Amino acid sequence: MILTSNRGFAEWGDVFGDPVVATALLDRLLHHAVVIQIEGASYRLRQHAGLIPENSLVRPPTSPPPAPPKRRGRPPKNRTADQQTG
Repeated sequence: MILTSNRGFAEWGDVFGDPVVATALLDRLLHHAVVIQIEGASYRLRQHAGLIPENSLVRPPTSPPPAPPKRRGRPPKNRTADQQTG
């Protein structure tokens, strides 16, 4: 079965009118599913590109630079202070 939607999973509560129902439905639907997210301009709307407002056109996503890895545990001791005091 192939199911397509132009709505994100977070919007399904609005579509069904009840977030609990949408969550239950998505839980069952996605249990063994493979989700493929396709981003880009609609192939069917290419003929009507002049009718779409400029601010709603799909632009390629820009990804932010990766965050530096978070340190775990205690901060390192100041070894120069330890060496000076003995």
